[in-house]
Amino acid sequence: MDTHQNAIIQLKLNNTAEALEKNNFTAYIAEDKAQAVEILKTLINEGDTIGLGGSATLNELGVVELCRDPKYKLLDRYAKGLSPSETSEILRQSLLSDVFITSTNAVTENGELYNVDGRANRVAAMLFGPLSVVVIAGYNKIVKDIDAADNRVRQIAAPMNCVRLSRETPCTKLGHCADCRSEGRICADRVIMSRQMTKGRVKVILVKEELGY
Repeated sequence: MDTHQNAIIQLKLNNTAEALEKNNFTAYIAEDKAQAVEILKTLINEGDTIGLGGSATLNELGVVELCRDPKYKLLDRYAKGLSPSETSEILRQSLLSDVFITSTNAVTENGELYNVDGRANRVAAMLFGPLSVVVIAGYNKIVKDIDAADNRVRQIAAPMNCVRLSRETPCTKLGHCADCRSEGRICADRVIMSRQMTKGRVKVILVKEELGY
């Protein structure tokens, strides 16, 4: 990116981080993916039980492999050979993890997190249960407000995630949300996290690179 684009992105990151802090989130800014991972490492401790939200961002960062280190106790939803019932049980156990690591569909410039889930295991853990939640988001997920966040989900996140998850939904054919009633629909629960009652429980790492959908 050129210097002008870099300056605007940095300004957006700084302003969003400041807004998050005002809402009792703890905000970090990472220059790139490598620094984001280094910040994450400071937020998890040896012996921690770790849960993961489904996320293209975490895959890009290699977070699953990082958390498979034997010094952590990963509730590994991606382990080979798991049956649907075993996967479901891991998702349930993740609600009581020491640290839950995930991304978010959007971060507003007002310091809010906006997410749309299918089974709601991700948003449930973000809201309550795990002692600590770490959210990692590329600058591409920063939007002006909640309306823009919802539009981002409809136009970008939902269609791309449906393709990633091989869902038979209209958005995989149209490229945008059709507000469908499909059995494969992943948009069921919309959650706005506007402020944290427990200051610092949720940490947000904003990354100066595009990540995920």
